[in-house]
Amino acid sequence: MGNQSTPTAHITVDPAFVVGPVRRRTFGAFVEHLGRCVYTGIFEPEHPKADEDGFRTDVIELTKELGVSTVRYPGGNFVSGYRWEDGVGPVEERPTRLDLAWHSTDPNLVGVDEFAKWSEKVGVEPMMAVNLGTRGTQEALDLLEYSNIKGGTALSEQRKSNGAVEPHNIKMWCLGNEMDGFWQIGHKKAGEYVRVAAETARAMRMVNPDLELVACGSSAPSMPTFGEWERVVLNETYELVDLISAHQYFEDHGDLQEHLSAGHRMEGFIKDLVSHIDHVKSATKSKKQVNISFDEWNVWHASRDESKVPTGDDWPVAPVLLEDRYTVADAVLVGDLLITLLRNTDRVHAASLAQLVNVIAPIMTEPGGRSWKQTTFHPFALTSRHASGTVLNLAVESPELEGGYTSLSAVATHDAEAKEAVVFAVNRSATQALTLDAAVGSLGAARIVEAVTYTNKDPYWQATADDSTSVLPSENVTAKLDGARLTAGLPAVSWTMIRLSLES
Repeated sequence: MGNQSTPTAHITVDPAFVVGPVRRRTFGAFVEHLGRCVYTGIFEPEHPKADEDGFRTDVIELTKELGVSTVRYPGGNFVSGYRWEDGVGPVEERPTRLDLAWHSTDPNLVGVDEFAKWSEKVGVEPMMAVNLGTRGTQEALDLLEYSNIKGGTALSEQRKSNGAVEPHNIKMWCLGNEMDGFWQIGHKKAGEYVRVAAETARAMRMVNPDLELVACGSSAPSMPTFGEWERVVLNETYELVDLISAHQYFEDHGDLQEHLSAGHRMEGFIKDLVSHIDHVKSATKSKKQVNISFDEWNVWHASRDESKVPTGDDWPVAPVLLEDRYTVADAVLVGDLLITLLRNTDRVHAASLAQLVNVIAPIMTEPGGRSWKQTTFHPFALTSRHASGTVLNLAVESPELEGGYTSLSAVATHDAEAKEAVVFAVNRSATQALTLDAAVGSLGAARIVEAVTYTNKDPYWQATADDSTSVLPSENVTAKLDGARLTAGLPAVSWTMIRLSLES
């Protein structure tokens, strides 16, 4: 129990109180043609560790270790000006194009076939976005036919002649990207977007009624049209789509405590979005349930120099862009955002950490050189590896921080088949340690098999290529199980995972 100087947070872990299943798609990521995510990220034929297809095997191994389930491609802002046909066929015949979204040049060395091949090597499910910015229904249908039809049509036979004999069988499709954003190529008002989105969804379902379609939601909860955009879009597409997208990024503006409230802010966004979805469900008297694809989320220090795009006559290939270097505090925050996504697993059915390599990413590479893990890699990898079974609804009593949110953010998962329960906990306080007191008697006889904490005396420590291992998740020696009570010390600015083996 906590003493006078260390407050205590109480939780009750009971397998009878289930939020929903742990969804593997919660652990998705995102690969966009942006900066060095693709070129010198996943793909670098000249690299000593490149395989026969030009993919960096060190990045493949790190992606597997990260535990990524789905990968969204090819954007992002990039997709709103993308001609997918440019990225298929003989490489030497592919056109080099301007990328207006990021003021760069794309050589089109990687396209849909390469991405599908890479996805298979990594063991991830591809999630494809279609261009509804400068293009529309016909181009989306063409890409669907090229990707998913077995053979016997012009585009499926073209795919086969390009070397991809078997169809890619892509199930999840995003109907454009952030079309509410004024920065988007082909930016549309809600009524303009929903017309093309509904037409495209209907037509794609004529090809395959079982596709999972994602409508564009607001690109941030701060958008002045948030809520009204969702109402207009869902009013016309509610029966046509399965999911609506949510995007949210968090930046440290110099106030660590405010930065650590990100999970609380994400929770509020999810609740608001659910209310907008369910309003349309009620108003249209639908029996269907549309849910959320949180397909862009991360810490992104967007106002820093590394996020400034090239200008003028400078149209570089794979420039250094959005290459944030993450701190221990950022990693704790990412762990909390994953806890938040899991806690809302009843409504968040898919999510994508944006992005995977080099661009606001857990994995970094040097062109021709090393690769390494950023701080944010660790909570994501461990949560993906050990969260399984069902997500439990915890009863939480926690001290509150200034700003009206709890210092403890926690979730637990329970896997009856594997006979394991896992508690994931973040102490959001920037200054004060916290004692976790968990009532776990409902789980039956249990023992601690692993307890690790990710924290550091300097919350601003960053990993580099020269030192990515000085701060790693370490054994939390303060975790104790005494009968029906589990206690653990949670340092300030920390992420903790406690795994329990259940004997009954």
